[in-house]
Amino acid sequence: MATSLLNSINIPKDLRALEKDQLIKLSKELRDFIINIVATKEGHLGASLGVVELTIALHYVFNTPNDLLVWDVGHQAYGHKILTGRKSTFHTNRQLEGLSGFPKREESIYDTFGVGHSSTSISAALGMAMASKLKGDTQTQHIAVIGDASIASGMAFEGLNHAGVSDTNLLVILNDNAIGIDPSVGALKQYLTNVKKGTQKQDNIFEALNFEYAGPIDGHNIYKLIDELERLKTINGPKLLHVITTKGKGLKQAETDQVKYHAPGKFDAKTGELLKKAFINQPPKYQDVFGKTILELAKTNKNIVGITPAMPTGSSLKYMMSEMPDRAFDVGIAEQHAVTLAAGMATQGLIPFCNIYSTFLQRAYDQIIHDVALQKLPVVFCLDRAGLVGEDGATHHGAFDLAYLRCIPNLTIFAPRDEIELRDIMFTAQMGNLKQPIAIRYPRGRGITLDWQKSFKEIKIGTGVLLKKGNNIAVLSIGAISKNVTEAINSINDHDEIAHYDMRFVAPLDETLLHDIMKNHTSIITIEDGVITGGFGSSILEFAAANNYKNSIKNMGIPNKFIEQGSIDELQKLCSIDAESIKQTLLAYL
Repeated sequence: MATSLLNSINIPKDLRALEKDQLIKLSKELRDFIINIVATKEGHLGASLGVVELTIALHYVFNTPNDLLVWDVGHQAYGHKILTGRKSTFHTNRQLEGLSGFPKREESIYDTFGVGHSSTSISAALGMAMASKLKGDTQTQHIAVIGDASIASGMAFEGLNHAGVSDTNLLVILNDNAIGIDPSVGALKQYLTNVKKGTQKQDNIFEALNFEYAGPIDGHNIYKLIDELERLKTINGPKLLHVITTKGKGLKQAETDQVKYHAPGKFDAKTGELLKKAFINQPPKYQDVFGKTILELAKTNKNIVGITPAMPTGSSLKYMMSEMPDRAFDVGIAEQHAVTLAAGMATQGLIPFCNIYSTFLQRAYDQIIHDVALQKLPVVFCLDRAGLVGEDGATHHGAFDLAYLRCIPNLTIFAPRDEIELRDIMFTAQMGNLKQPIAIRYPRGRGITLDWQKSFKEIKIGTGVLLKKGNNIAVLSIGAISKNVTEAINSINDHDEIAHYDMRFVAPLDETLLHDIMKNHTSIITIEDGVITGGFGSSILEFAAANNYKNSIKNMGIPNKFIEQGSIDELQKLCSIDAESIKQTLLAYL
């Protein structure tokens, strides 16, 4: 039986003890290890398979952790984790109390910078390199590994622009596979394609920024990688190595369908085929409700346009992009640009639906305030993945949107409790009556309604609804967490004392309804799937204080701390906003 090289490696020092001609065998073993674990535990597959040789070469050539290695986003860092002391625990990846799905400083000394959002690696590695220079350290190497989709982002260009005049010991490795989660877009993508073909006639863009440029080279030829990395170690100043890789390398299906196999769910490790699920007639995903509804509306309203920053599949804007490619735009990983692009379109009478994951909208906060809200431009923000998103963890939870948006003037904030309300608010937003922007936030995953494609109804802005009458306790919920509240109330035998209101709007609040609630209920409980601090519950406390109400008010939601990875059910229980926790809270008030 052949000896396993991977079993002998616990840290990169063990890797560096191997002979160079053993590394091809190690590459196969590492690739197989990743496939076998992700096949049953799920996670991000294609990105890590694509950089197996590069990962081994980096740890073989550089003296990690003394040399500092930064991975951009971190989808591709599974091999890195396995080689840096986490092989035996890798099966816990993305699970509650297990390994994070992304590099994380508190998890390992080899994770030099915590990541999860794109395009941060160059700035972070440059900061480390400048710190070394200030300390008089000329020996430490600083390496940023960034993909072709991420390097097109504005922040990456800011880092490149500064690094080019910094004279620091920085190596940027451009992992060029022509895809992020969806295929890369834009002029830079075309430039890199021309470079690979040898047809690029203009000057090298990276050399123009004062980088020593090398490549492009085959990112799966481990010997060439090692030779080139060894050479670049001897060169002072900023350098960029252009590496060509195939996302999903080593698994036929992952190479062929790179979008689906970015994070494929469970699959057969031997054949690569996705495990078939028994057909169940179930409610749609919220993202598909958005995607199919915007297409439906756009067919009758020529002013509607759709915008997404690099997430056409995840947001389901892909449906509109397929049928109306001239009116639906993937702008690449550029959230700030997406927001201001929408603002520019709105000045000319278009109705832009700007679909951005809640966690990524954080990156465009100034643009929301300065370019949209200040000018009262009727941009429709559709915030997918709001609330707890599950296994992607702290970097991806949409926990802060209600809090960070609520303080912005001229911004309407709405959270639908189900698919029908999402459709109706989208219909309302495009009617042409909005005098300011609106943010519509909805969760990851499936809704609760099978028959959801109902005729559209206009929603009156700033109105909540009574879902259940009650005499003493009033539960005020916002958004899809309403489902947990309903389940909790229905599980209580004597629930006549409990009223349930879906407030729907965080801004403007339905003050008429709130006055009625405060006057007719002794105790108020607010529930949201966002941070309690500054969120929906805080708005109710402010209303009560401003109007001198003395009701007992309890806020329930995500506590003021970063929530790690786990299933949504596990994390809701951890935050005490699952149905059982809500039930126990209600029982304490009865």
